[in-house]
Amino acid sequence: MALKLYTTTMKRVSCIDIGTNTALLLIADLKPKSGTINPVYHQQTIVRLGKNVDAEKIIDQAALQRLINCLSEYRRISDEHDAEEIIAAGTSALRDAKNHLEIINEVASKTGITIQCIAGKEEAELTFFGAVAGMTNIPELYTVIDIGGGSTEISIGSATALEESVSLDIGSVRLTERFFTTLPPPQQELDAAKKSINELLTSNLLPFFAAREHVYGVAGTLTTIAQFAQGMKHFDALKVHDYPLSFQEVHDFLETLKESNLEQIVRLGIPDGRADVITMGTLILHQFMRLLGVAEIRVSIQGLRFGMAQKELLRLQGNI
Repeated sequence: MALKLYTTTMKRVSCIDIGTNTALLLIADLKPKSGTINPVYHQQTIVRLGKNVDAEKIIDQAALQRLINCLSEYRRISDEHDAEEIIAAGTSALRDAKNHLEIINEVASKTGITIQCIAGKEEAELTFFGAVAGMTNIPELYTVIDIGGGSTEISIGSATALEESVSLDIGSVRLTERFFTTLPPPQQELDAAKKSINELLTSNLLPFFAAREHVYGVAGTLTTIAQFAQGMKHFDALKVHDYPLSFQEVHDFLETLKESNLEQIVRLGIPDGRADVITMGTLILHQFMRLLGVAEIRVSIQGLRFGMAQKELLRLQGNI
């Protein structure tokens, strides 16, 4: 048997997930010999890169400047933590924007960070493995749902192989801009949004019925609902991670949101930058769970950036 030769005993990397609504930073130590990812630092910033991208197909200058400001800060933090490499991935908003190459070039010029615009399939795959990285008692077959600002990825497989995935253009920012004119939304707007979500889900959900009893959920919508379900006004990663979120809790939260304006939502403890899109995000999750018959979903605070770290770890091990 050939022995694996590792060129390093440890590598510290910064992984940045640039979504439609948020930019997430993970600084982690990768240890090829033990195959472990040890998180060192986390940060989340609301950038709203995808503001009006669904309608205009352009990332405007204001959004670009917010991204540059955020990534400049992330570079500073990465340098302070002695990260050897920064790996950045852009998802739905960047994919949809006709000027995404201009955005990538401008960001690289101003921050020195090169963003890779990844396809929905790759996003789903990285998120699938990242969601359960470091967890124990992972079922033989499981599903992961990632509700983002611009798209929703659903994947099914095992801890060693992804079997199938789909990326759907239903996200909390995209559909809020498309359907809601005010909060709380009028019934006809809510019905139109639900109809659109149902049409996309029902035509794509069949492969995922096989693992509907073992579902993990990542991203801000899930973590925010898990925070609210536990009566917390402020986010606590240890209490949110691996929380068993029931359909009834999601349903009850949606009923509250359907009657709440923006100010009332903020008073619930929902942070600025997410409060205006959490109603739609919750509706997407609610319909996913209802249509698939999911009674409970395990919330993970991990996701794409952990998948990026894991991919780099595999590269260091010589496995990819």
